[in-house]
Amino acid sequence: QVQLVESGGGLVQPGGSLRLSCAASGSGFSINTMGWYRQAPGKQRELVAAITSSGSTNAADSVKGRFAISRDNANDSVELRMSSLKPEDTAVYYCNARAKFPFWSPRDEDYWGQGTQVTVSS
Repeated sequence: QVQLVESGGGLVQPGGSLRLSCAASGSGFSINTMGWYRQAPGKQRELVAAITSSGSTNAADSVKGRFAISRDNANDSVELRMSSLKPEDTAVYYCNARAKFPFWSPRDEDYWGQGTQVTVSS
């Protein structure tokens, strides 16, 4: 199995910064894409940003220019650096890994972290 452990998050004032980290543990898997999703109360879960194993990134329009995603393939980890935070960024943020487990599996599966709360408020 692929287990994702998140860290970071918390309460920050508007305009502030936060960093989220996520590391995958386990063995026998091959991760393709890692990313972050978020879900605000009463809303659907949405993609925030994602990065492939080759470094290609994708981000929601609402966070472009404010959030940056990076990845350490050697450690199967991903980081989301958030700046210029707004109250509308408040949500539970979930780490996602799209991986083959076992690594010879013909298709990817989605794995999720437990979620970490980000609250932007004065």
